[in-house]
Amino acid sequence: MLNIVLVEPEIPMNTGNIARTCAATCSRLHLVRPLGFDISDRAVKRAGLDYWPMVDLAVYDSLEHLFSLHPAPDLWLSTTKAPRPYTEAAFRDNCWLFFGKETAGLPESLREQYSQRCIRIPMREDARSLNLANSVAIVTYEALRQLNFPHLSGEGMTREP
Repeated sequence: MLNIVLVEPEIPMNTGNIARTCAATCSRLHLVRPLGFDISDRAVKRAGLDYWPMVDLAVYDSLEHLFSLHPAPDLWLSTTKAPRPYTEAAFRDNCWLFFGKETAGLPESLREQYSQRCIRIPMREDARSLNLANSVAIVTYEALRQLNFPHLSGEGMTREP
């Protein structure tokens, strides 16, 4: 299983698309507050997110809260400021893929602390960045490819108990 971490996501549609990717790939979604939207049952139902019950979700009050519960995760930080492409990362089962908020990316302190674990998606230098949901999908599927798509089949998704 992969762990997808969104640090302070701001745009509900991006998080909805990422939640769908997590549901389809049996990945766990971790959201770090503050969130730019409501994820209450009522709000999710109103948005028509019929796949939301398939999402394995955890919500944290801060990065400190997340790291207090998961002190030494095998993590990778996706950032436009990384020196190496995501294809050079050696993803392992149960790794944690971190993505920052749409307007500012990941906190500089986190990028500095884990500078050897920062990866980027190659793109034109004059392009600011890709959409967050697209970035999560690209890196998630590369990690799953390296892991030989565990728990997934071509005829439908399965989740081990």
